[in-house]
Amino acid sequence: MKTKILMLGFLLMTIFSLNGIAQQKTGKKSKVAIEPEPTVLVKPTPTAKEVAAIPNPYTAGKTKVKITTSVGTIIIKLYDSTPQHRDNFVKLVQAGFYDSLLFHRVIQGFMIQGGDPMSKNAVEGAMLGMGGGDMERIPAEFNKNIIHKKGALSAARDGNPTKASSACQFYIVQGNVSNEGDLFNMEQSKSITYSAEQKNLYKTVGGTPFLDMDYTVFGETISGLDVIDKIALMKTDGSNRPLVNVMMKMEIVK
Repeated sequence: MKTKILMLGFLLMTIFSLNGIAQQKTGKKSKVAIEPEPTVLVKPTPTAKEVAAIPNPYTAGKTKVKITTSVGTIIIKLYDSTPQHRDNFVKLVQAGFYDSLLFHRVIQGFMIQGGDPMSKNAVEGAMLGMGGGDMERIPAEFNKNIIHKKGALSAARDGNPTKASSACQFYIVQGNVSNEGDLFNMEQSKSITYSAEQKNLYKTVGGTPFLDMDYTVFGETISGLDVIDKIALMKTDGSNRPLVNVMMKMEIVK
């Protein structure tokens, strides 16, 4: 019996050895399943037509937008008193229009500007700010009760005579503190009257009063004023574009 067991073991070892030699000679190896590399899809910026087809998800009095950047997060509350700008901005955010765009124009003591679709994947040094012209302008929605205080979200525009807003480009005010004389001169030159509260905001928090009633303000920063300062302080090139890209991602939050 022991002899039979030993012979069987020897026979099995011989078979395994021959099999290994045969694999070496033929170059064949046992098959190993290889998982394919995952495909990474870069979502293109939606077209004006695609954005227009999106239903408006706005809920009165509850819309806030979170802007995530490489230097921090800004949260903005949209105004109900500027419904056309509010609804348009919400549609763009919901469509993912602003994701991966840049704050392409930054001026310390003034504002930070973004929303140019051409800034997505823009090469270093490219001049930006002309994108979005194929989208329909938003009619101006001026309101004497809304001012360009620090953190104000406003619509950029070209020099059209009706002061209609760009459908996608926006800026967030940094500004500077004003004194009583500055505000008096502004009231005279613009034929406007600031309330005591508005004057106090300009004299303490700061802003850009010279833009009032010329550009539509449609929201305000409720968190992240320090992030605006960080972006405004970044070094820029001759076109006021930050030397280090500041990319944004937006979402509607409660």
